[in-house]
Amino acid sequence: MTSRTGFLITAAFACHLLVAPQLVTSQLLSSQTQQKATQIPPNSPAELKEQDVTIRAREQEKQGSEYKLRGQAEIHYGTYILYADRVTYNSDTGQATADGHVVLDGGPNDEHIEASHGTYNVRAETGKFENVAGTTGIRFRGTRLTLTSPNPFSFSGRVVEKTSPDRYLVFDGTITTCELPKPKWEFKAQKVIVEVGGNARIYHSVFKVRGIPVLYLPYATHPVQPSPRQSGFLLPNIGRSSRKGNIVGESFFWAINRTMDANVGAEYYSQRGLAQQGEFRARPSESSFVDLDYFGVLDRGIGFPPVKQGGENARLNAEAAFGHNFRGVANIDYLSSFVFRLAFNEVFNQAVYSEVKSLAFLSNTTQGFSYNASVQRYQNFESTTPGDVITILHAPSLELSSVDRRLWRTPLYWSYDATAEGLSRSQPSFRTATLVGRFDLNPTISLPLLIKGWSIRPELGFRETFYTQQLKPALPVGDAINDPLNRRALESSLEIRPPALDRVFDGEALGRKWKHVIEPRVVYRNNKGVDNFVNVLRFDDRDILSNTNEIEYGIVNRLYGKRVSNQPEDCGPGGVSALSIGGAPVQSRIPWERADAKATACTPGPQVREVVTWELAQKYFFDPTFGGALVPGRRNVFTTTADFTGTAFLTEPRRFSPLISRLRIETNARTDAEWDLDYDIPTGRLTSSTALVNYHVGEFTVGGGDAYLLAVGENLPTNPSPQPVSFNQFRLLLGYGHSNKRGFSAATNLGFDATQGFLQYSTIQTSYNWDCCGVSLEYRRFALGSVRNENQFRFSFALANVGAFGNLTRQQKLF
Repeated sequence: MTSRTGFLITAAFACHLLVAPQLVTSQLLSSQTQQKATQIPPNSPAELKEQDVTIRAREQEKQGSEYKLRGQAEIHYGTYILYADRVTYNSDTGQATADGHVVLDGGPNDEHIEASHGTYNVRAETGKFENVAGTTGIRFRGTRLTLTSPNPFSFSGRVVEKTSPDRYLVFDGTITTCELPKPKWEFKAQKVIVEVGGNARIYHSVFKVRGIPVLYLPYATHPVQPSPRQSGFLLPNIGRSSRKGNIVGESFFWAINRTMDANVGAEYYSQRGLAQQGEFRARPSESSFVDLDYFGVLDRGIGFPPVKQGGENARLNAEAAFGHNFRGVANIDYLSSFVFRLAFNEVFNQAVYSEVKSLAFLSNTTQGFSYNASVQRYQNFESTTPGDVITILHAPSLELSSVDRRLWRTPLYWSYDATAEGLSRSQPSFRTATLVGRFDLNPTISLPLLIKGWSIRPELGFRETFYTQQLKPALPVGDAINDPLNRRALESSLEIRPPALDRVFDGEALGRKWKHVIEPRVVYRNNKGVDNFVNVLRFDDRDILSNTNEIEYGIVNRLYGKRVSNQPEDCGPGGVSALSIGGAPVQSRIPWERADAKATACTPGPQVREVVTWELAQKYFFDPTFGGALVPGRRNVFTTTADFTGTAFLTEPRRFSPLISRLRIETNARTDAEWDLDYDIPTGRLTSSTALVNYHVGEFTVGGGDAYLLAVGENLPTNPSPQPVSFNQFRLLLGYGHSNKRGFSAATNLGFDATQGFLQYSTIQTSYNWDCCGVSLEYRRFALGSVRNENQFRFSFALANVGAFGNLTRQQKLF
């Protein structure tokens, strides 16, 4: 035994006779001591690291600096462990030769290599292995596996060389994210270069599914690093549509730098032409982002003679937070034509949406005062006829406002709202000046009182609005003339809320104690001074202020349930939580960070929940003509009616408004039901009704809805005998599972026009997920009149941590 090496031999024969001999552990001296003894040059490949080497085996034999280990041999060095049945190790050079059940485990990326034979230098962390199966990003603890990277993968090879601590060369091998030895998919390649913590570069590979060759790729990359972003061509997409024909496309991803990237591509429609698409994304800081998206189609036309429906759509979403409470936002949307959106948008709700809104603003809110500078553009396409569009522009717009603030030490509160804007409006047969000035000032003062449970709030306001142009009324709209207009209004109101009536019921029901609360209210309003309503140009809701003398009365019923148990109220697997009717899809503030539809976690809900809310309200107009502003035979919309209900009901002088009912039921976080209706008592008709219900139970999702509208007709020269126009649409959705569920998931969504008696759209999507890949199939149908009658067949084959092949994108999926 040399002086450089000491042995610690552990034997346990004190109490028990062991069937097999114990392991022998040898602790070699530190590298500093060995470096002094051997005088190895500091920059040589065999430079010793500042760590100790520990060797273990059932049998050890030492000849000089060479150790021969047999039976469960182990070499511990740094964060790595080399296992084998037999190992020959040289402590001077750090070179080890291993045979039989060779395993290299450890490292900062949790590398795990299994081989039949290998040579490895524990100091240089280089070596060569034969008949290899390995993984990275997975930590093995006995039979348990723990993922330590968002992009783990497995590889195998006839020969694997480790040329540096973070670099492997795999020859005649495979790479996959599936479990070995029978992966669902794999790349079979002549050569693979794996940069651990970087990417895997694959040369001359064949992509196989269940062992069946599918695609040859001369070069491909596989992400290995925690945040995989590398420039290159993406997997191609193919599909089929009855209106577009065969579809084939390709995209290129450009990782510009750590905070920016871009994706540009094109699709060829065999029956229509070429489609271009692109997206630029940037995240300069945690509080800012930029997302620019473009889609366009060079359409050859359809039918005979060909009808071209091509166009382009561009969207810009950006946001940034600056110092001193400044915030900037830009939501810009450009659409070349409404018929293009109808013909080529793949989401029904977006395809039929006729409005295009753009807004950019810079705002600051400090100590209750708000300062806002903005530019806005609004378009509403009245039909698919070119040019039949209403365009309203606010450029620029400066707005100052405040919350209610106490007036010195008095019980009075004051607030104000002021704007200075440049406006314009254009539509068929009507156009204002390029820039119409509008200056609006609205200070208010109020006296909130609380007397023995009664809430009383009188308020007085004054409004002064100046326009540089005014409207000269004529049919159908009139003309904008260069004659300034000044509108003045004195606004007063009195709001009275009596004490709420409540009752707590004895006993329990459905595991809860119940409380019923009734909240009545009465509001009186009087606006006067607006004697030039017909001459005011219409740009937005500031321009529909009219005289009114009215009283609003309403009552709100609330039913609260308090759980008597502290157990979580929503347990068990969740359904498609993001699939619902009537609600906007759940998504992040960042456009590309869209929320996944997945199982809802079992978390405790609130101890007290407002289970039922039901509001009833109506208005009585003491002045049925609104100071002469009402035009008989036309749909009249004023500030007081627009704030009350979204349905226009004034076509003639009347005292009573429709009775509105707003009912919502929410028994838990997975159940939601709403029913909003307007009932016109004078005519005895239901003018509007919107009902929806969403229910998630276990892995099942059920939803339904009905939207009904009876729009009053207008007495126009082209329609002297107007009749109400009705609209009635049903929606239904069913879902099982969710996007991340192993095995089978499915969902369907459809819309039926009951007035016209036909199916407007329908979608059926099925998915099946394995441990490392998943396939989704979708059938989608659009029936949008003469513009679009289309059947689509879409699919997507997704590889974990690699990408997706097909034409069913994540944004277009039901779940």
